[in-house]
Amino acid sequence: MYVCLCFAVTDIELRDHIGEGARTVDQIGDACGAGTGCGTCLDRLDVLLAAELAPSAISDLPLSA
Repeated sequence: MYVCLCFAVTDIELRDHIGEGARTVDQIGDACGAGTGCGTCLDRLDVLLAAELAPSAISDLPLSA
């Protein structure tokens, strides 16, 4: 799925940049241009960035009941 239409950045490419160390929308923009065009994708970038960096609630659950 395209996250940024101006620069044809996909969610997979975005996840790759996050995996390589991008931690802010500005760092994503520096890496691939996403968010530096019309700005329509900035909310999507924020959500995907938070989802990738936030610890999963499942990881806090006990391993056995």
